[in-house]
Amino acid sequence: MTTSTRVIDEVADRLEQAVESGIPCSPLSDLIGTTDIDAAYQVQQTLTRRRISAGARLIGRKIGLTSAAVQSQIGVDRPDFGVLFDDMRFVDGDVVPFGRLLQPKAEAEIAFVLGTDIDDATSPDAVRAAVALAYPALEIVDSRIAQWQIGITDTVADNASSGVFVVGETGFSLDTFDPKEVVMTMRRGGEVVSEGTGRDCLGDPLNALAWLAATAIEFGSPLRAGDIVLSGALGPMVAVQPGDIFEADIAPLGSISVSFAGAEAGRPAAIPHE
Repeated sequence: MTTSTRVIDEVADRLEQAVESGIPCSPLSDLIGTTDIDAAYQVQQTLTRRRISAGARLIGRKIGLTSAAVQSQIGVDRPDFGVLFDDMRFVDGDVVPFGRLLQPKAEAEIAFVLGTDIDDATSPDAVRAAVALAYPALEIVDSRIAQWQIGITDTVADNASSGVFVVGETGFSLDTFDPKEVVMTMRRGGEVVSEGTGRDCLGDPLNALAWLAATAIEFGSPLRAGDIVLSGALGPMVAVQPGDIFEADIAPLGSISVSFAGAEAGRPAAIPHE
């Protein structure tokens, strides 16, 4: 049964109200169920159109639920994707205003910046060739659903539980390292809180990128040159509180850090490659 436009708009309104009020909402299953992935992506697309109409600019995509550890934390068994807007990006060492987030959690991953469009060739070699540079990254995921009580339709509709993200200053060519061989250690206040490798991201972060490229083509919005792609968590996500300082080392790409303060602190910043 096709979900009506009225219901899609109602779900989008619920998520927007959670953002505006700062109060997480109830799960979306009462409106779109727990298995209607198409309806969930329709909600995401509706919210995307609303944000663009309000002046936001799309700068890329994020892949979610690529790590078995994160899938276990959420209780799902497949990846998903969301979109990245310009006001979501921060740079290494920035302070993120905690007040713009509801229930943030941090995860470390590789960010790819594309050098060419991916219109139809989604083989691993073609995907690799499309990558201009790779950066160490921290994604601060967030959920508008109360207490992270989410299923796959909740997170898809909620822009893949997106929040903000941080990208390192120095990019690396794929000729200089193998994404599946990276080793990640993330610390909060100096304490190790998450560990993993490139193989923990669908076996290889390039596998995640290939999945996204194929899925984006199916949705009629192929990946484009200049897009930033967050390829997915390399280890478990970790809850964030005001005052926290996170640092992730993703060898051999280097380290990246971010801290969290009150709503008055922090600033959006330009991505390094632009």
